[in-house]
Amino acid sequence: MPKNRNTFSSFSAVTAWRRRVVAGAVHAGWRWVQRAGAVSAESPGRLRFGSIGAGTKLAFPQGTVFGEEWIHLGEHCIIGEQVTLTAGMMPGLDLGPDPILRLGNGVVLGRGSHVIADTTVTVADDCYFGPYVYVTSTNHSYDDPDVPVGKQWPRTEPVEIGPGCWIGTGAVILPGARLGRNVVVAAGAVVRGEVPDHAVVAGAPARVVRGWDAEKGWQPPLRTPAPVPIPQGVTPEQLVALAELEARTAE
Repeated sequence: MPKNRNTFSSFSAVTAWRRRVVAGAVHAGWRWVQRAGAVSAESPGRLRFGSIGAGTKLAFPQGTVFGEEWIHLGEHCIIGEQVTLTAGMMPGLDLGPDPILRLGNGVVLGRGSHVIADTTVTVADDCYFGPYVYVTSTNHSYDDPDVPVGKQWPRTEPVEIGPGCWIGTGAVILPGARLGRNVVVAAGAVVRGEVPDHAVVAGAPARVVRGWDAEKGWQPPLRTPAPVPIPQGVTPEQLVALAELEARTAE
């Protein structure tokens, strides 16, 4: 005997309604977990950083974090989900009295980025990292051809990233790199050595593809109009609030 189509329609409607309710509850619950699991100076959770400035927040879930005592975070930093921050080659080491990994004020680290500081890594104020950036002060050595590379003692060199830099998605900053002020690193670039102020670097290995001349401006000249600058007087707190509003609107 054929079943009533209306019965199937009603069942499908109820099922769809239940799915929407469950999905809404799951999303609401996850947002609560994200808020509760975020790390800040007021709510450090299990993490005990050498210092963490006002307005700085590590989004939940965090990546691998160890050596917190030697990690100093400035004010109003935004550290995305699954970001790894490590000081020392492994947990439990005594690294001495001085900071090993230092982030300045207003630093943004995109989702999935790694900052590996086996020796000193310094990121100055107002640097912005896209997602999945990898910064390391350590490299494997391969001097002995008879020993597996992973078993040879690594080499370490300090890394310095100057103020106002933009590091594009998937870029790699290698040991010994020293970036000047307002450097742009293209997505996927592999940077080593010294980069002058106001330079754009791209490629693997990265090379300077554009630079600033005090008389001629950008050389080669920019092909796009200058963006509208952030109005004077806008605070980091207002920028964070605007980003959160845009995120809620997109949901």
